[in-house]
Amino acid sequence: MQKIKSLMTRQGLKSPPESLSDLGAIESLRVPGKEEFRELREQPSDPQAEQELINSIEQVYFSTDSFDIVKYELEKLPPVLNLQELEEYRDKLKQQQAAVSKKVADLILEKQPAYVKELERVTSLQTGLQLAAVICTNGRRHLNIAKEGFTQASLGLLANQRKRQLLIGLLKSLRTIKTLQRTDVRLSEMLEEEDYPGAIQLCLECQKAASTFKHYSCISELNSKLQDTLEQIEEQLDVALSKICKNFDINHYTKVQQAYRLLGKTQTAMDQLHMHFTQAIHNTVFQVVLGYVELCSGNTDTKFQKLQYKDLCTHVTPDSYIPCLADLCKALWEVMLSYYRTMEWHEKHDNEDTTSASEGSNIGTEETNFDRGYIKKKLEHGLTRIWQDVQLKVKTYLLGTDLSIFKYDDFIFVLDIISRLMQVGEEFCGSKSEVLQESIRKQSVNYFKNYHRTRLDELRMFLENETWELCPVKSNFSILQLHEFKFMEQSRSPSVSPSKQPASTSSKTVTLFEQYCSDGNPFEIQANHKDEETEDVLASNGYESDEQEKSAYQEYDSDSDVPEELKRDYVDEQTGDAPVKSVSRETLKSRKKSDYSLNKVNAPILTNTTLNVIRLVGKYMQMMNILKPIAFDVIHFMSQLFDYYLYAIYTFFGRNDSLESTGLGLSSSRLRTTLNRIQESLIDMEVSADPTATLTAAEERKEKVPSPHLSHLVVLTSGDTLYGLAERVVATESLVFLAEQFEFLQPHLDAVMPAVKKPFLQQFYSQTVSTASELRKPIYWIVAGKAIDYEQMLLLMANVKWDVKEIMSQHNIYVDALLKEFEQFNRRLNEVSKRVRIPLPVSNILWEHCIRLANRTIVEGYANVKKCSNEGRALMQLDFQQFLMKLEKLTDIRPIPDKEFVETYIKAYYLTENDMERWIKEHREYSTKQLTNLVNVCLGSHINKKARQKLLAAIDDIDRPKR
Repeated sequence: MQKIKSLMTRQGLKSPPESLSDLGAIESLRVPGKEEFRELREQPSDPQAEQELINSIEQVYFSTDSFDIVKYELEKLPPVLNLQELEEYRDKLKQQQAAVSKKVADLILEKQPAYVKELERVTSLQTGLQLAAVICTNGRRHLNIAKEGFTQASLGLLANQRKRQLLIGLLKSLRTIKTLQRTDVRLSEMLEEEDYPGAIQLCLECQKAASTFKHYSCISELNSKLQDTLEQIEEQLDVALSKICKNFDINHYTKVQQAYRLLGKTQTAMDQLHMHFTQAIHNTVFQVVLGYVELCSGNTDTKFQKLQYKDLCTHVTPDSYIPCLADLCKALWEVMLSYYRTMEWHEKHDNEDTTSASEGSNIGTEETNFDRGYIKKKLEHGLTRIWQDVQLKVKTYLLGTDLSIFKYDDFIFVLDIISRLMQVGEEFCGSKSEVLQESIRKQSVNYFKNYHRTRLDELRMFLENETWELCPVKSNFSILQLHEFKFMEQSRSPSVSPSKQPASTSSKTVTLFEQYCSDGNPFEIQANHKDEETEDVLASNGYESDEQEKSAYQEYDSDSDVPEELKRDYVDEQTGDAPVKSVSRETLKSRKKSDYSLNKVNAPILTNTTLNVIRLVGKYMQMMNILKPIAFDVIHFMSQLFDYYLYAIYTFFGRNDSLESTGLGLSSSRLRTTLNRIQESLIDMEVSADPTATLTAAEERKEKVPSPHLSHLVVLTSGDTLYGLAERVVATESLVFLAEQFEFLQPHLDAVMPAVKKPFLQQFYSQTVSTASELRKPIYWIVAGKAIDYEQMLLLMANVKWDVKEIMSQHNIYVDALLKEFEQFNRRLNEVSKRVRIPLPVSNILWEHCIRLANRTIVEGYANVKKCSNEGRALMQLDFQQFLMKLEKLTDIRPIPDKEFVETYIKAYYLTENDMERWIKEHREYSTKQLTNLVNVCLGSHINKKARQKLLAAIDDIDRPKR
């Protein structure tokens, strides 16, 4: 039974899950014989029944070979044996055995071919093993022969050769180690030579070589030393990087960047560079200010070195303030220029790297592009950051001292430096320098208010002490020749003086960084800039040379043709047109004597006070040009200078209530409005301050100036001098000249004026500057009103009998008296012209005023007539025509002013009732008295009483609105 179970297990039959490791020897397997196979096959077979029998076998029979079946069956026997049960149990076991045997037989028959084939393979394997045994035997025999054939000496040679090879390798390694140990000397030499890329490359190669020989104990110490050396190189490299901030050197910076690239720390280098720039700005400004503070204090006490920069700035003395500021800006310029050149270097090398990458391999291109983008963004961000640091440092310096203590030129110099610095900042990063602008604007406005107030007080003093004498300037005088206006010639290139500008300027604007990239500093030329050129505007005794004086008087006595300059002088200066009537040769020669008496045909008429005002305007414009944010304040103050000058001229020479009351003062409504505005806004009319006045009123009075008073040295009451005509001409024409200069400066002022404030500038020019020439009429009207004795003429006219019966052929004596007055006026005018050139517009206005007053006096005389005949009216016409004929020989004014005024009044005598009524309504230029007298004189001749009442009523209706 045990054998059957073992056989079933080996053949793969169903058995318990235990594995059998001992298969036993092949020879111990008993194969059923043919008879047994036949018996088993002949037995009737029911596969299902056989399988049930096999399944009914107890599992214990399928256990290992050590199981004792007999003992197991005996132990199962009951205590009381029953033969029948035993036989039945035996039959059952036999059936089970038969079923198992039959199943085994079937399996054996099924596996027999495979068994035969495996047996053949085993036999073949046995044959191969026998052959291998023979080969091994032969090999051992041959090895014994080889062992006996080689001697011990031959093996020694092989061992020595191997040892030699090992020693050669060791010697090579020792030499490499020796070279590595001596590398630190070479590294030190390379660092002294500032060959940072080479030093790093050598150190990295040494580290790589050291890692190859790390199995040597001496190499571990060397490797540590190389690491320390590499860290030392990085420290020195950082120091070398910091040197770039003050003095950029292309070769030096190229080596530093190559070194950082070898270390793989290009981004770290850029971070460090910005930190160094920030530190450089702080250290630079501190050292500059500290140097001046210690120099001015006279000692080297360390207490200043411990101060903060803000506190240190307060110790700068006023004398050293401007040099310190200039040096401060120079030092900061160097830092910004280094940053600018650093950016240029990176832009150039980025383009080169891009070209190389496109031509070469793409290995590492992505990482390189990332580093390049990072560096570009970092540099662009650093522009604004550095400029902000610069502004804050300069602002702190400016706030450390009160700028109001400086003189104007020094203050302008400070503004010029700051303006240049703001220009640098705008070119550096496009910033508008809000920090500096706001700081300097506040100080400038406060400074300028105080300065302007002082200048107004000085102007009042000048005006009150001005004797209105002519200031002799050259005929080609221009305000651009004055120092104060030199900045206008330099506006194209504010960083260089006119003498240093090239003869031909390129249309392309050159920035300060491009101009001073390699050499120079935009703040170096400031110190000597204002003294580069001298003024030469004054003439000697009214002549530019002795030869010119001699030539002028020769021309005065000469009968030669009238020069073209004089002909041009007789063109109407107001309209630009030639006179209506050609001027005779004698008249031109007479006028030539006047205009050439001091050879000042083209020389402007101005006074020292005018020149001072012009200089003030130049100074104001300097500040405005340097600091455009305060342009409106400056222009407002400039307008006050002109307003005060104009008001002073009018107060001194043009105010005359008696003439104004006549309605013929000729002051236009625009001029009166301007004068009233000036008086209300600028003139302090109170004699003394009111202690009870409010604070607001006191503040308003601070902005005003007392009205000026004419100097007692100026006499305007003498008839010999035509009532101060020379002084009036100098004063009035100097005002006109000043207005012309303001007109000349208008485009420049308009360019810097903020757009929202331009209406103020336009209003100033249209309502104030343009009214300057209008002052001529009221000022010269006063002279004209006193130069001719009009009252005497009225008395002479009153003695004339106008109700004559015959037409007279001889004019009346009052005409001759009036003409003598005009001849006397002409002689006095010539006398005055020897002192001061009287321009043609002035001469024309004087003659026009005198003639106009004379004609109105004639009408007034005719209006005083009680009785008049037709022949008397004819005599009036004769007198007036005689007056006109003689007058035209004295003057070139055409047409004669108010000629129609007289002729129309004379001819009105002949009008009928209806025509006269219409004439009265149309001619309101005549006074009520003149119209009434005309009606009364006509009564009885061709107008009856009823018509008289009607005409008087019409006159009354006209006069009623005037009351």
